[in-house]
Amino acid sequence: MEKTDLKPQIQCLVQLQNLDIQIYALNNEKAAKPEQVRALELEFESKKQHLQELEKKALDLQKLKKDRELELGSKEDSAKKLQQQLYQLKTNKEYQSMLQQIQGAKADTSLIEEKILEVMVAADNLKLDLDQEKQRLQAEEKKLAVKKKELQDRVKEIDDRLAQLNAQRAQIVPGIEPAILKQYDRILSSREGLAIVLVKNNSCQGCNMSTPPQVINLIKMYETIITCEVCNRILYIE
Repeated sequence: MEKTDLKPQIQCLVQLQNLDIQIYALNNEKAAKPEQVRALELEFESKKQHLQELEKKALDLQKLKKDRELELGSKEDSAKKLQQQLYQLKTNKEYQSMLQQIQGAKADTSLIEEKILEVMVAADNLKLDLDQEKQRLQAEEKKLAVKKKELQDRVKEIDDRLAQLNAQRAQIVPGIEPAILKQYDRILSSREGLAIVLVKNNSCQGCNMSTPPQVINLIKMYETIITCEVCNRILYIE
């Protein structure tokens, strides 16, 4: 059986790894994009809460104003009825008592009118706040649309670049023996996209652990695929 020349195989794996590092990083970046979009949308929704609170206050003020106006109408009707009854009284005592009731009703009416005025002023001030908040949210919504568009454009860029890298990968793969490629792919998937690493300064560049001299000698012999005793990545020497 013909013995495999490992040196060109290792060189192909290194070329493949250079591509796979980029592919792994781009796939991770792409996978994170939906969550980034969701985070932007959640942030915008939280900003809308203040507007919703202001709108609720505006509705509460409208209801309060309506209640006060109904109360005012009731007091005015009572004052009119008392006024009409005033001239039907026969004694001065009854007359004076009725006058006091009328004055009391008018005082209540004035107090309610003041309260209505206060509600109207509060509603006007709140309307200004609402208008400002709506303008602010419109600006935030535009920013959100721009950011989402940027993320979508970036995903398209990633897809285009991945297509290029995978095409380059497809050109290298046929030059690697199936068993070696299978070992490489297995390590690639289990070691976060890094399957073959350089031994530099007597250390594995994958886990930074020391590589024994006898292991380095085995690597230089190119007789078999040598892996790190700690991280299990394939080792090579320039």
